[in-house]
Amino acid sequence: MVSYILSIPRRLWLFLANLPMERKLIVVFVFVLSLPITYVSYLSSRSTFHSVLQSSTKSAGQMAGNASDTIDRYIADLKRYTALPLYNTDVQFYLEQQNADWEKNTSMSMFLSYLIHTKEEMTAVYLVDKYGYVFYDRAPGINELFPAERMAQWRSLTEEAGVAPVVQGRHTIRVNSGEHREVFSVMRTVSSVSMLKPIGMIVFDIDIGLFKGIAEPVNAVTQGNTIIIDEHGGLVYGGITAESGGSGVTAAASAASDIRSYTSAAGSGREQQDIALLLPQTMGPEGHFQFRLEEQDYLAVYTVSQKTGWTTMVTIPLERILTPVQKTRNTLILTTLAIVAIALVAATFISYALTKPLKSLVRLMKQVQHGNLDVWLSPKYNDEIGMIGSHFNRMIIRVKDLLQEVALTEKRKQKADMRALQNQINPHFIYNTLESIRMLAEGSDDPRVAELTYLLGVQMRYGIVRSEEMVSIRHELDHVRNYLNLLQIRFPDKFRLDIDVPEECLPLPVLKLVFQPVVENAVFHGLEPKEGPGTVSITAWSEDGKTVFCVADDGVGMDSDTLRLLNSNLINSTDSEMFGIGLRNVNERLRLHYGSSCGLQVFSEPGRGTRVILRIEEPGDTRGEE
Repeated sequence: MVSYILSIPRRLWLFLANLPMERKLIVVFVFVLSLPITYVSYLSSRSTFHSVLQSSTKSAGQMAGNASDTIDRYIADLKRYTALPLYNTDVQFYLEQQNADWEKNTSMSMFLSYLIHTKEEMTAVYLVDKYGYVFYDRAPGINELFPAERMAQWRSLTEEAGVAPVVQGRHTIRVNSGEHREVFSVMRTVSSVSMLKPIGMIVFDIDIGLFKGIAEPVNAVTQGNTIIIDEHGGLVYGGITAESGGSGVTAAASAASDIRSYTSAAGSGREQQDIALLLPQTMGPEGHFQFRLEEQDYLAVYTVSQKTGWTTMVTIPLERILTPVQKTRNTLILTTLAIVAIALVAATFISYALTKPLKSLVRLMKQVQHGNLDVWLSPKYNDEIGMIGSHFNRMIIRVKDLLQEVALTEKRKQKADMRALQNQINPHFIYNTLESIRMLAEGSDDPRVAELTYLLGVQMRYGIVRSEEMVSIRHELDHVRNYLNLLQIRFPDKFRLDIDVPEECLPLPVLKLVFQPVVENAVFHGLEPKEGPGTVSITAWSEDGKTVFCVADDGVGMDSDTLRLLNSNLINSTDSEMFGIGLRNVNERLRLHYGSSCGLQVFSEPGRGTRVILRIEEPGDTRGEE
């Protein structure tokens, strides 16, 4: 009997869990609405105050947290913007230049004009060079600024902060001689990227009106008053709670006028007393407390930013919170039954509307499961279910693209493998014939023909004896040297080879025959048409986990249209008789072995030569064998 009673909750849960989704939603809607309403009606006299107060506290806390996060993100953006001079080489150069010529003024003005337009609330942006000369740009309506009056304070704040950005709280600046503006500032010492020494300062002045757009939505939702205090206890912003109709609300708004002194630009004694009353009660990163001011009780909800140290606080008169509760309590009992009936009808309609697109989605998923990818779901709404439908459509498109990409990659691989097989036709008979020619040349006392035949045989033997796919960089470079020696016999004093590859790169493994076709292309297309001797150079360095090689010549080069067409053919693996198969074959083999990021890239200028860049992945701890 006991076990049967204990199993009843489980059976009820299984029954509910096995119901169709449509019926589950109906049950959930009815219980979620009817039970809480009945409970509140029965206990309203004792629990309404606490629940509403807790709800208001939670809502105000969320709004204060959102406002604090918005301020943090805004200030974080400003701090990132202060780092922009570190990445602008022109600004770095002109900050260290002592004279302020036309070029310096123009470059600084363009840079500051860009910064002033990054944020609408920017009042001014300043850039101070190494010698104390100030460049600035300002918002419309401001004709004159006075940075000299603030220079000492800027230097003090930035020197104390080092290379980190620093935020200066609310303060007053003078503009247009007799006019004043309320701003807060973000500044940083600008250091030289090369010398790591200070070469200037950058300062942003932000209109304090920025916080109006952040605080007003909070005040509208909470019916309270938002106060922002900096890490030193100084007032940054304080708005006035909007008044609405009704004697109770008007009385509360009148009482809230005691807080209005927070909006004063200059710190008054009353303002400091009020802040001194509130700040000691802000214990921890967030929380709430109640306080009394001028015979009026308030609820204060606060959030302390971990990034800026600023406190965002919402103060709400308790009377304003309780007035709606009293009105609601009088009508709650009368509307309970009507709400339950309406909820039942609404639950039925909503559950049907919610489950219909889910049923359609399940049906399409079953079709995809059976291999049919030509399906499409048309979401009617932009809710979560609509988002699921949109992502389902994107998933189908992505699956199709991946299948096409796999098919294309496989086709390219098969094509490259076919070319490799065609190039692997055994050339032993050619090598043997060359060896016979060399012996006859030596017997006929013709050393040039013998040397030419010997070098050509060495080139042939590199492809015959070393049948493995991977060789070391050292072997590849030796193969290139033999190839250039072969050309020197045909073209005496026409070509020169210059190899500058670090010793640690020589043992690295690499695909066979990647340098010789590139060098051959440089010789016959770059240096042979050139008048006089030419040089082919091979250099190497490490970059982002890859070893980068550059094969350069000082030949005739190529025009921009030809260069663009060549790089396009290499990127898209397009067959073109215009450029031959050497570079394309090397490029495809590199991309198939190392990935698409390791192909060839060509740079050239007419009359100034050509550079071919190729990258290979560096192995973890392994090196190619010598």
